[in-house]
Amino acid sequence: MFRKYHSIYRSLKLGNKVTILLLLVFLSGIVFTGIALNFILLANAENQITSEALGMLQIMNSVREYNSVQIRPELSERFETEYLPQAIPTYAVREVFKTLRQEKYYKNYFYKDATLNPTNREDQADDFETDLIKRFRQKDSLQQLTGFRNTLSGKKYFIARPFAVTKASCLECHSTPEVAPKSMIEHYGVTNGFGWKLNEIVAAQMIYVPASQVLQQARQSLIIVMGIVLAIFAVAIFLVNLWLKQYVIHPLNRMTKVAQAVSQGDMKAEFEQNNQDEIGSLAEAFSLMKTSLAIALDRLTQFRRERRP
Repeated sequence: MFRKYHSIYRSLKLGNKVTILLLLVFLSGIVFTGIALNFILLANAENQITSEALGMLQIMNSVREYNSVQIRPELSERFETEYLPQAIPTYAVREVFKTLRQEKYYKNYFYKDATLNPTNREDQADDFETDLIKRFRQKDSLQQLTGFRNTLSGKKYFIARPFAVTKASCLECHSTPEVAPKSMIEHYGVTNGFGWKLNEIVAAQMIYVPASQVLQQARQSLIIVMGIVLAIFAVAIFLVNLWLKQYVIHPLNRMTKVAQAVSQGDMKAEFEQNNQDEIGSLAEAFSLMKTSLAIALDRLTQFRRERRP
């Protein structure tokens, strides 16, 4: 098979050979460039969404801090006898995020305080999130995890950060049932949400984004960049072919015609020598050869005349 195509290639004209060679280089460059760009742009899309998610986490933590410092103390006395979800920082964070999701750009984002032993079962960490929390516990320096996971609703990109109990005030509700507000005990019971310790990582702050959103951003960037690369390659091939025809193929064709004319005895045909490059050197060599041939023919003619009786 290779010999067949090699034979066909050898029978082609120089311009066609160069065009085929350029196309092969072009296709190889496009393939390798596309693969490399796909990884780079996907990483950039992940970094962009991760950066946005981290900004959202900072906002959520600010809301948590505001609720803990300014709202919770104002409602603490009522919270003893009346269950007020507004006094719970996690509730405030959840509600603020619901409001944020009403914006079109963030409607596909999902936030969760994935907790090992939560008071509210909505915050219960699943097996995947539990593994992340264990990894945060095993390595204190680990401050962030990102990646993709498959869920029932499709593939999602996640950003996870550890959440530790850093304030003693949090233990008022999560140390033991005896010190927890009565209204909370009546609402949630005494089974879950207790036994937390100060500075212990008890949860992972999770933000989920549909993988399609990440891939779509990367795909859009890839299409734009590859379009530019294709245009550059196409222009390069066109210019190379144009230059090749103008400065190589056409001069060679002219020299071929002159050489054929000379071979047929037309010594008036001249090899044009307009360039100082290799083509010009070749034309000069042909001119010298024609001159030598003319001298040889003159001597041969003279010799024949002299030998005539």
